[in-house]
This record gives sequence, C-alpha cells and structure tokens, in this order.
Amino acid sequence: MFRKLLPIFILIPAIEVGLFILAGQYIGIPATIAGIFFTGILGAYLAKKEGLQTLQRVKMQLESGQMPGEAVLDGACILVGGAFLLAPGFLTDILGFFLLIPPLRKPVKLWMKAKLFQKMQSGQFYFSKRR
Repeated sequence: MFRKLLPIFILIPAIEVGLFILAGQYIGIPATIAGIFFTGILGAYLAKKEGLQTLQRVKMQLESGQMPGEAVLDGACILVGGAFLLAPGFLTDILGFFLLIPPLRKPVKLWMKAKLFQKMQSGQFYFSKRR
C-alpha cells in the first residue's frame, strides 16, 4: 500500500506546483490566488449541499426500512471530494468537483461497487447480521 501511495504524495504536489506556476504566468498571480479561493468557497458550498442531501436520503431510506447503499457510496464520494477541495491546487479541485457533482460521480460509484463485489466474491469483505 505504501508503494502505491508514495508516488501519489510526490507526483500530485509536483503537478500542482507546475500548474500554479503556469497559471501565474498566464493569468497572473492575483488571478491564480483568487481562483484558489473561489474554488475553495464553491467547493465548500457544494460539499455541504450534497452532504446534507445525502444525509437526508439516508435518513429517509432507513426510516422506510431500506438499506441506504447508494447513499453511502454518495457519501463516500462527497467526503473524498471535499478532502480534495481542501487541498490547494487545480488538479485536486478538478477531482474534488468531479466527486461532488452527482452525474459526474456515477462512474466512480460504479467502480466502487465493482471493487466491493470483487472483494465480497474473494472473501475479503463480508456482511454479518447482528442479532
């Protein structure tokens, strides 16, 4: 796991620094800084809005006796998207917005479902009933 994460923790910040330099050269330093603040504020608003809607869906599904599977996956995407938006940078902001906008996060949710199913099939992940 460490071998997979180490390049990410080195590569993503390096890309972000390069993008900051390019943006500063093309649109100027004040506009670059304003862009960082704007995406942060917009991202916080979207994360809050989507998160509250997802919590409401979970509550409604639980009250009607349903398991909130889709809503839990939405919540995971929103949580990760919000974390990406907390990190300053254009690449992480794009990834964060991708996870916050419902139609765009659909492929990620499909991937998550496939991974969960794969882990259940191999016995690495299972559900147990509480009595």
